[in-house]
Amino acid sequence: MKLRLPPRTDTSPKVRPAFYALPAGGWRDYVTLLHPPYTLWHLSYVVWGAALAGAHHYDRLAATLTAFFLAVGVAAHALDELQDRPLGTRIPRIVLNLVAVLTLGAAVAIGILGAVVVSPWLLAFVAFGLFIALAYNLEWFASAFHSDAWFALSWGSFPLLTAYFANTEQLGPAALAGAVMAFTLSLAQRTLSSRVRALRRKARSIEGRVLYSDGAVEDIDRHWATGPDERALLLIACSVFTGGVAVLIATA
Repeated sequence: MKLRLPPRTDTSPKVRPAFYALPAGGWRDYVTLLHPPYTLWHLSYVVWGAALAGAHHYDRLAATLTAFFLAVGVAAHALDELQDRPLGTRIPRIVLNLVAVLTLGAAVAIGILGAVVVSPWLLAFVAFGLFIALAYNLEWFASAFHSDAWFALSWGSFPLLTAYFANTEQLGPAALAGAVMAFTLSLAQRTLSSRVRALRRKARSIEGRVLYSDGAVEDIDRHWATGPDERALLLIACSVFTGGVAVLIATA
């Protein structure tokens, strides 16, 4: 027998769907759509890939960063917002569709150009990137590709390996070790973000208290439950980015 909860009577301000989400409406929706800290995080793997390659073709790095910004930072998030409006933006569906098609198409075009200029093997990376952007965000094949492992592989290891290959036209031990780093960091991100996302978007109320051994009492509320994890996510995003820049400078 299911327990039927009473209607929600909470009169507190509406909880933001993400800690980086701006108030809904206008230009703020487009900033929120980019998931700024997470986009920075995953673009940082491109920088790490180029740094680990040790052969710095900065034009190739710029092209790879642009392609992943368009595909991951914009198109994938637009497709995700089309599913069930997890960020609660007011961007019209036709605009989200147009943004997704144009940015994903531009990313593919950059990849094809790279295959012509650098190596035809880049077409394999382009094909995988196009497939996973659609399969993951649109939850194709009964959401078979919408899992923690596929997220870590696609948004973590894949950008790093692509940038490495674009610079060296091969994959070496450093690339594989870097891919493991990106995979595990992305799994850590997923572990933290899944929890706080559920608390922000699904929890009706969060209440209680913690009684410490010295007699101190701390009230449990929404901020208590989500604040530390979200600060950790923001700090890790900054660390991954600055670490990649540092290694890139050191090996220049």
